[in-house]
Amino acid sequence: MNIEQENRGDILVLRLSGRLDSSGAPELERVLLEKLASGKKRLVFDLSALEYVSSAGLRVVLLAGKKLRGVQGKLVLVGIRDMVREVLDMSGFLALFAVAATLDEGLAQV
Repeated sequence: MNIEQENRGDILVLRLSGRLDSSGAPELERVLLEKLASGKKRLVFDLSALEYVSSAGLRVVLLAGKKLRGVQGKLVLVGIRDMVREVLDMSGFLALFAVAATLDEGLAQV
């Protein structure tokens, strides 16, 4: 999995590509916790290049949501591909998080 980071003002955009599974989830968690510790409260996960997500990946997304809620932050998931959307839907994540079709729409929501 590859993680690209971009700051849009005070919004952190994390672009995830490839497979978010047990091999990539620890790196995403490390980056995420580091950014949250530095004060980031507004986060967009751009999933437009993410091909697969496992339960390990879902755990990191859930961790992000919980940590951000604790500091009155916000998380938006954008650009979700069909296979990943199916997993997020079955696990109930689409009801837990704000979702947008495009990065611009996600930035407006966060």
